[in-house]
Amino acid sequence: MIEYALLFGLGFLAAAFLVFLVSPAVHRRIVSYTENRMRATMPLSPQEVRAQKDMVRALYAAENARTTQDLIREREKSMSLQLKHDQIARDAGHFASEIGGLQSQIADMSVEAAELRSHLRKDENYISQLKTSLHIAEQAASAKEGELDALRIRLNKLAEQSDNLKIDMAARETEIESLNFKFNALRNERDDLRQDVNLLQKRAKDAELKLTQQEHTVIRLEDRAERDKTATADKDALLGRRQQEVAKLRDQIKATNADLRKANRALRAAGLAAIVAAAPAEIPAAEEKPVPELDTAAVAARLAEEVRARSAAVSEEILSARLNAAGDSAIRNEISGIAAEMVALTAINEGAGSPIRALLPDAVEPKEGERIDLAQRAATILSQPG
Repeated sequence: MIEYALLFGLGFLAAAFLVFLVSPAVHRRIVSYTENRMRATMPLSPQEVRAQKDMVRALYAAENARTTQDLIREREKSMSLQLKHDQIARDAGHFASEIGGLQSQIADMSVEAAELRSHLRKDENYISQLKTSLHIAEQAASAKEGELDALRIRLNKLAEQSDNLKIDMAARETEIESLNFKFNALRNERDDLRQDVNLLQKRAKDAELKLTQQEHTVIRLEDRAERDKTATADKDALLGRRQQEVAKLRDQIKATNADLRKANRALRAAGLAAIVAAAPAEIPAAEEKPVPELDTAAVAARLAEEVRARSAAVSEEILSARLNAAGDSAIRNEISGIAAEMVALTAINEGAGSPIRALLPDAVEPKEGERIDLAQRAATILSQPG
């Protein structure tokens, strides 16, 4: 029995020693695989490197704690085996002493065999009872040992679970730190986007205000162009009526000339002086008079059409503008050109006696980089041939 216990204890201690020797290599292998996996799956940044270092420290501390717990458990097991061995040795010595006493008693009783045979039987029965009780005690001790082993296994599982929970807590803390970094970055990005949105809203309001002003200006220009168009149409109708009157006058002059020619032939036949035909001299003047009016009407119609086209183009350009400085300057130049054409169109419609012509300066070539005002633009348009 003692030999089996000693052999079991030696085997257990040898296995614990082997585990203690192999566990650092296994631990290093596990740590290297874990580091390689983390390097392959996670992008490295200064925060994440610090988090990974903290995680590696936590893992190393957990593995060290697990190894320490295993060593403590092995020491406890070896200590319990040593205590059990000492207890069994004491019991064996005690039983050996008792057996020696009984043997001395048997030697003494063998002399008095006749007298003490009944006592010997009683002592043998007592020894058998002691053996039975010893066997029962050994069974109870083995059962208690089994219970102790189950409790030790349960305690080891609880310790492993606590170590796993510590590792999970360290990993969760690392994840919380990384999430805090991400949250701070997202907060900064949200503040930047909010500032950009406020700036864009301010620019959009300014653009809407400018667009409203330009729309009002374009509407006024369109109304003015419509009025000029109506006046041009009235003048075209008046010009048509005058052309019809000129055609009638031509017919009347032709008839008058025919009558005069007949009268001259009749007078020449009668031997009288011929009547001078002065009326045809006035025909060229009557025929030449509408020509400037036709040219003026054509120029006015062309300018009105150009103003309408440019107004429509400026309206579309304002609606599609995107708030850049180059676009604003181009739109201003276009509106100034439209206004100059409207001034020139008004002066043409009013005729040579228009007071606008007296207010305008002489048309000169603008220098490079010099700003051209509205009066100079209008004077340049009026100075151009029809």
